[in-house]
Amino acid sequence: MDLKSLIRTIPHYPKPGVMFRDITTLLADPAGFRAAISALRERYGYAQIGKVAAVEARGFIIGSALALELGAGFVPIRKRGKLPGATVGLDYELEYGVDRVEMHVDAVGAGDRVLLVDDLIATGGTAAAACRLLSAANAIVVGACFVVDLPDLGGARRLQSSGVEVFSVCAFEGD
Repeated sequence: MDLKSLIRTIPHYPKPGVMFRDITTLLADPAGFRAAISALRERYGYAQIGKVAAVEARGFIIGSALALELGAGFVPIRKRGKLPGATVGLDYELEYGVDRVEMHVDAVGAGDRVLLVDDLIATGGTAAAACRLLSAANAIVVGACFVVDLPDLGGARRLQSSGVEVFSVCAFEGD
């Protein structure tokens, strides 16, 4: 199945020159959604994943479905102030400032085998911060996976250079 054909491109969103890859059209297609989750399950089904951690918001959709398929727990990683319990967080740099990712303090334990999931990897800043947050909690980051990679923006290379294995279902070159 050609999953790329199920992903809508919205030109000039959120700013001029950006080609936004919208996976909501893939999610709306039952066979396409199933194929995307199956591709991720096939890649990581052997890895004895204990927890799937996902970055808000579209990552939650992919991550929770994949966690069920892998028989793993689910860990939400959110922006500052969005989780109700005690949290641990990590600040990270953006092109235009600083942001923060957080998870509950009891979300992962030492030695937990965790897979990071998001819908898309672009520059990799948020994914790299999420991996560092998980590692700081002494979890083992087995890898990071995405439905879409925008390889020209370098995020996958950034994660790989920090020792994180990266897998994407499809890629859009030239973005």
